[in-house]
Amino acid sequence: MDIRQINDEYSVAGQITVADLDEIKALGFKSIVCHRPDFEVPDQPTFDAIAARAEELGLEITHIPIGPMGVTADAVTRMVDALDEFPRPMLGYCRSGARSTAVYQQTLHIRG
Repeated sequence: MDIRQINDEYSVAGQITVADLDEIKALGFKSIVCHRPDFEVPDQPTFDAIAARAEELGLEITHIPIGPMGVTADAVTRMVDALDEFPRPMLGYCRSGARSTAVYQQTLHIRG
């Protein structure tokens, strides 16, 4: 697992697994946002599998998938809402972390 800190409130990672969640919790993350659509590749863990364990650990989690259309206005709005509502620090993940970084960067001008 390669977690890259963007700032004090937000970090990004590539695809995580259910087994990674205990470490994510131990690292102090309080919430997670998945930016990867389910079934991009056959062996990818589904959002529901990740969410079930995250919730058992007391982590808040939401799914804001960013697919082939790239970062949409709806995804940015939903990410702003997640940042406003969920506790931080927050971890965003997708296949490589690029979509999670891009959508976060587009929230900065809205959130000030």
